[in-house]
Amino acid sequence: MRKRKKGKKFGRVREQRKALMKSLASSLILHKKIRTTETKAKELRRFIEPLITKAKIGDLHKVRLVRKYLSDEITKKLFSEIAPLYKERAGGYTRITKIPSRDSDGAKMSQIELV
Repeated sequence: MRKRKKGKKFGRVREQRKALMKSLASSLILHKKIRTTETKAKELRRFIEPLITKAKIGDLHKVRLVRKYLSDEITKKLFSEIAPLYKERAGGYTRITKIPSRDSDGAKMSQIELV
């Protein structure tokens, strides 16, 4: 019986999935816009939006929670530059736009960006 598990596995073990999400989130914070496959973009949204919400609060406890997932310099950029832009926003910090498929394997591609 199907138990409605959340999240995609991407054919990776747990540590590799966590590393993938960490690197995609770091790239998104650094560049504010990245191109990736559609399913990775949707999973990244589930990963990055709670981190931005924690960064909006901005106390020491939230800094330490976010630092578990991101490096020190990326965390600093998130708390100092990105979170103040979303102080008045209740949620929905990212936008996913579909772009043409990848030529090599035909994978559905998307662009995810910070709004």
